[in-house]
Amino acid sequence: MPDLLPLFLTVSERRVALVGGGRVAAGKLQQLVAAGAHVAVVAPAIAGEIRALAASLDPDRPERESTAVVRLFERPFAPSDLDGVWLVVAAATPEVNREVAAAAEERRLFVNAVDDPANATAYLSGVVRRDGVTVAISTSGDAPALTSLLREAIDALLPRDLAAWVWQARAERVAWRREGVPMEQRKPRLLRALNALYPAPPGEADRADGPLPPAIATIPSPDRGPDIPWLHAPEDSWL
Repeated sequence: MPDLLPLFLTVSERRVALVGGGRVAAGKLQQLVAAGAHVAVVAPAIAGEIRALAASLDPDRPERESTAVVRLFERPFAPSDLDGVWLVVAAATPEVNREVAAAAEERRLFVNAVDDPANATAYLSGVVRRDGVTVAISTSGDAPALTSLLREAIDALLPRDLAAWVWQARAERVAWRREGVPMEQRKPRLLRALNALYPAPPGEADRADGPLPPAIATIPSPDRGPDIPWLHAPEDSWL
């Protein structure tokens, strides 16, 4: 399989087709609802968990806060179910998933076929969301259990005070743009600013303002402050 293009999609208030009505479909529906999508669920039989979630998101409920909407169509899939949607999630049998993939191909739509890479052109990843940061992990649909383990490991490694990192990074970005800071200077500046959030270990009082080494140890210890790892990302992510 060729390398995948990592991509985050805005599906809030956009139509998504979810084909399937069982336990797996219910899990995918939770993700779509969290992103605010308007989801049409199509399946001959729809689980009670899906029905309950759809009822809780009824637009007529006065206490409703989510932008998500779930509509249920208890019948077999038809190609016309994909008309006007932005994304397709197939969580049915392999035979139905193939029908969905063929109909999506005709309409130039991406399909996430759950645990069915042969009928998929998009892959929902293992996700860690915390304090405005989203980390996604994918194994191209080939090893979902490993994806889950990596998600848990990354979640454990992220700092407990990540919200402070996010606040500092946003503040730094405002200053960079105001001062016209060149792209190549932004990561080093952010690293210094994040290190400055923590007390310097004894004998390293000037560390936050001094020259940066090519890499910094990231494992805290009782006699060493929690340094920030050197960050590597495409330069456009620092705009």
